[in-house]
Amino acid sequence: MRPFLKTSPFLPLCAFFGPSDLPSPVRRRSLLEVMATGTPDSQARFGQSVKGLLTEKVNTCGTDVIALTKQVLKGSRSSELLGQAARNMVLQEDAILHSEDSLRKMAIITTHLQYQQEAIQKNVEQSSNLQDQLNHLLK
Repeated sequence: MRPFLKTSPFLPLCAFFGPSDLPSPVRRRSLLEVMATGTPDSQARFGQSVKGLLTEKVNTCGTDVIALTKQVLKGSRSSELLGQAARNMVLQEDAILHSEDSLRKMAIITTHLQYQQEAIQKNVEQSSNLQDQLNHLLK
């Protein structure tokens, strides 16, 4: 894979074929001259090198198309997951609100129980005083 694809996999495929990939007019003329005057062996080598370059470009483009397809599929899946996460968050928010309400009610009940405990302690102290007074009267 080309190094610049790691940062941007969405470049158009035609970006792989730039002006540097096309032979310059000077080079084309000299290659044509070589082919016209060259031996069949040099023509075969030229054909093989062009075939090799073309095969390499096709393989690179195929790899990039596969990477692009994977990225698009991952993107479509991520929106689905994001929607599911939003629904779950709404459900959790309701549960949190219910729990908050329950905690508030429990705090009120705890306060009432503390008042009752204080009242019971006062009654126990008063009953012990009354018991002492009753024992003193009975003597």
